[in-house]
Amino acid sequence: MNLKSSKRFSEDRLLSLDFFRGITMFLLVAEGTHLWSVLVEPPVDGTIFESVFLQFHHHPWNGLRFWDLIQPFFMFIVGVAMPFSYAKRKKRGDSTATITRHIIKRCIILLAFGVGLHCVYNRKLVWELWNVLSQLSITILIAYFLMRYKWSTQIVVSIGLLLLTEVLYRTFPLEGYNQPFVKDHNFGSWVDMMLMGKINNGGGWVAINCIPTAAHTIWGVVAGQLLQSGKSQTEKVKRLVIGGSIILVLGYLLDWTTVTPIIKRISTSSFVLASGGWALLVLAFSYWLIDIKKINSWIFPFVVVGTNSIFIYLFSNTIGGQWLNGFVAIFTNGFLSWFKTPEFLINLITALSVLTLEWLLCYYLFIKRIYFRV
Repeated sequence: MNLKSSKRFSEDRLLSLDFFRGITMFLLVAEGTHLWSVLVEPPVDGTIFESVFLQFHHHPWNGLRFWDLIQPFFMFIVGVAMPFSYAKRKKRGDSTATITRHIIKRCIILLAFGVGLHCVYNRKLVWELWNVLSQLSITILIAYFLMRYKWSTQIVVSIGLLLLTEVLYRTFPLEGYNQPFVKDHNFGSWVDMMLMGKINNGGGWVAINCIPTAAHTIWGVVAGQLLQSGKSQTEKVKRLVIGGSIILVLGYLLDWTTVTPIIKRISTSSFVLASGGWALLVLAFSYWLIDIKKINSWIFPFVVVGTNSIFIYLFSNTIGGQWLNGFVAIFTNGFLSWFKTPEFLINLITALSVLTLEWLLCYYLFIKRIYFRV
């Protein structure tokens, strides 16, 4: 990982992408502070607020909540940024071979980070591939090598990956793993047993998700190439909205007709389509609001987080989760207990305090023009 200093944002940046990346990372960092867990504890549980804040937790199996969109958004955003990054490197004189070596190196580092995070979670050396960074190490490679082809070819390949996943899940014959949409008894769980010698402890997550969710990164690349093109801003928004609406409806239709249920934990084709549709629509709205209408003075707090996205993700899942949360709790619990503050309020203030400190860390790096890049 290289430590770089760079200038503040230039006016020709795609601010909607900066915002989209930033708010996604902000929500992920907030999860690391346990904020979303606190917000479904008493006295919130059993009220209408619990239903709202449950949207910030993964659906247990068949269904789609807001939080199920965060990983697809993350993988999609990486894809959107790839054509811009490629063009920037070409402009400064990098050869295709040099860029390819950089991409491969980046994917190896992401895989190492993904596996390393699971070691941190388990507090021991483990070989687990369920982290989003491990998934990205594969989806980036697939999307990069497709990026040189026209957009229609990229779309066809992405649909092919979804069809391949459908076939593998529906036709896998091995007893015990031949129930395509049953937790821990599907093709993905068998692959995990082959790769890691274990399944995800009843959580249902599978490593082979990197194949269908490669579509998210591919669609991100296509969207990025569209935004990079010379087409009018109106035409760009129109295409993003039409494309997003089509696959969104198709994804939900597959679920509503019980053809393929929406299951995030095994990334069914219906889930990939529905979440990919939401990603395209959010990008279209952000681009229209922020880059076309120029209503962007409010995005700064999120852009600050997005400028060091990989760094703050790793920080919040290691130092943040393993030390900072508890360190801050020493003081919030200590001071607030003097005033007989309810436990819920103490936990809420603790989470918000940690979130503030982590944002300030991002802000410090931002004003010092220090950016961590993989």
